Amino acid sequence: MKELKVNKTTEGEIDELLTRGVSAIFPSKEELKKLLMSGKKLTVYLGADPNGKDLHLGHSKNFILLEKFRKLGHTAIVLLGDFTAMLGDPTDKSTTRALLTVKEVKANMATWKKQLSPIVNFGTFKNRSRIVKNSTWLSKLSFGDVVKLSSCFTVQQMIERDMFQKRIEEKKPLFLHEFMYPLMQGYDSVALNADIEIGGNDQTFNMLAGRTLVKQYKNKEKFVIANTLIVDEKTGRKMSKSEGNYIGLNESPVNMFGKVMATGDGLILPLLQDCTTVALSVVCEVKQALEKGENPKIYKEMLAYELVKMYHGEREAKKAKDFFNKTFSQNQIPSNIKEITITEGVLLVDVFLQEGIVTSKSEFARLIKEHAVTNLTSDVKITDIKQVATIGVYKVGKHRFLKVI
Repeated sequence: MKELKVNKTTEGEIDELLTRGVSAIFPSKEELKKLLMSGKKLTVYLGADPNGKDLHLGHSKNFILLEKFRKLGHTAIVLLGDFTAMLGDPTDKSTTRALLTVKEVKANMATWKKQLSPIVNFGTFKNRSRIVKNSTWLSKLSFGDVVKLSSCFTVQQMIERDMFQKRIEEKKPLFLHEFMYPLMQGYDSVALNADIEIGGNDQTFNMLAGRTLVKQYKNKEKFVIANTLIVDEKTGRKMSKSEGNYIGLNESPVNMFGKVMATGDGLILPLLQDCTTVALSVVCEVKQALEKGENPKIYKEMLAYELVKMYHGEREAKKAKDFFNKTFSQNQIPSNIKEITITEGVLLVDVFLQEGIVTSKSEFARLIKEHAVTNLTSDVKITDIKQVATIGVYKVGKHRFLKVI
């Protein structure tokens, strides 16, 4: 059988591909670079469990890398873990995940393709990215198949995971089905006959399980590219829903622009490098400028414009920028505004009470009734007294402001 080849790729392109935002490559960067330089067409995939309805910028960097592989001529696959989502990935969890139903999973992934379309090409041409679901093969495994999978790993290997060790030390429940998750994710690589898997470095254990199974079932090497997570360089906080600082891919242009402007300065470089396709030379220039003490607002605005352009087009990016600047130029927001950090799920009224913005829940309710509470970042009036706090700049009445990040 004739071996499929991809378009000629320069060494510089491959070096950037294997360096930009990459935490580690298994078995090694050198071996993967050699394979890529050979011109062989590879199958590259990225798996994601639809545990929620919204994707955010923290997810985007892996999909951007997958699209780069596709543009080089490789086979790119987006794997939706509709089966594994029902079980729940135990990664980085101090407690067992709640099991999702089939209905919940279907609802969560209903708009994922639309959210990803600006950065992953699912067009009608020959080398388009494909979407597959792991229920296609995992739901068909027999008990004997599962026993065979399990025989490839030891209990000692499983309990080496940090979060499992922590739960054991804290005498928290550790369920047997949680050991099954890396086996199922690993079997995805077998079913796809994958050459490369892309994921965040928090997924390294699960992706390496796939390497083990590909060697066992296919007698070949599977490479793992573990990417860094989006972390604020100043606070060390990860961009995620649990931290309450995420920016959704389906945000409106104005909301996306404003939320980027409301993020901490420590996220400028990580977002610019990992969540956009601007040249690395530009990223280096911005880094040097920030190190020299230049105003970070200039570069945050550049970042916000670039991100809105990626997901909504240049016209909407210009409109969002104009709206944001108009809001500031009219002195609606003071320069010395108080800035606080919140956790996911906290009510806006509780934030305002804690920070002294309102004196009571009844005052908050009155202001809501008078349409006197606005999220200026998204240009949205708050109308629900049970509104959950999100990042942005809030104006309360005529003279009270609070920036939530």
